[in-house]
Amino acid sequence: MRSQFVLSLAAASLAAAALTGCAGASTGGYSYPTTPSPSAAASSNDLATASTSLGTVVVDGKGMTAYFFDVDKANSGKSACVGACAAAWPVITTTAATPVVKGVTGTVGTIATAAGGKQITINGRPIYTFASDNAAGDVNGQGVKNVWHVIAPDGSEVMTK
Repeated sequence: MRSQFVLSLAAASLAAAALTGCAGASTGGYSYPTTPSPSAAASSNDLATASTSLGTVVVDGKGMTAYFFDVDKANSGKSACVGACAAAWPVITTTAATPVVKGVTGTVGTIATAAGGKQITINGRPIYTFASDNAAGDVNGQGVKNVWHVIAPDGSEVMTK
């Protein structure tokens, strides 16, 4: 009887952990997504392109504009945006072995996040969204501190404002 109780308790704990873990693992005060949100799951693409005031740019599965951080080094396998930076510039992740893209012609890959997820890269550089972009197509992060830039479909930085 005791072993059944212990097994039931363990199963309940596992189920609770699975339910709360859907939002991602917490690292340094920032929650790195490990599974897509319901709206991201509705999209069949991890990345696509969309028309904005800056022209056609890369967007995530929810239509939010993607950005490069100039401090990141291509092909380094890591993001330089941590702590408060990561709160303002959430990483774009995937759960797929290979990100699903539409219209992006740059080389798409992934690197490991601190929480063990997969951050998407374009041409070897990690990509992010901007917390102050409130709707699909917003480009409020363009040129912030002269180190954040919207990404063109070929993986180049958009330098206009």
